[in-house]
Amino acid sequence: MTLTPTEAGRTRTVSWGDPVEGARRGLELSGLEYLRAMMAGELPAPPIMATLGFDLVEVGEGRAVFACEPGEHHMNPIGSVHGGLAATLLDSATGVAVHTTLGAGVSYTTLDLHVTFVRAIVPGTGRLTAHGEVLHAGRRVATAHGRVVDEAGRLLAHATANCLIL
Repeated sequence: MTLTPTEAGRTRTVSWGDPVEGARRGLELSGLEYLRAMMAGELPAPPIMATLGFDLVEVGEGRAVFACEPGEHHMNPIGSVHGGLAATLLDSATGVAVHTTLGAGVSYTTLDLHVTFVRAIVPGTGRLTAHGEVLHAGRRVATAHGRVVDEAGRLLAHATANCLIL
């Protein structure tokens, strides 16, 4: 029997480092130190990055940039890339931008994320970058905004997030 591509199926293997150990070690570092150590490979990246196939490519005080090449494994039933990919990139970029402002032992969690989708993303869109930037860093709540753009700089989605400082 000969299988057609749709009958043959596709596979994708994902592996990651110990997220609990990385988080534990991260408590000893400021947010910016932790993220730089993660980018340098000294600490494991969170499993969501391997699962969805995106990377942290830049961090600085109050800002973060992630990159991702959408593929067919990100597709939804209507043939475009699932909006959850852009939402996850935006949640990551805004949250990590906030994380860069935090001291050792201080953590955060997203309170809310408001995403607006501007253009469709399809597997052939090419490399996406998600840029996050802190707008306000309070004692208990920080606000950040983010945008996902394609290689030509066209806006695909944008978001605002509020993070609770723990």
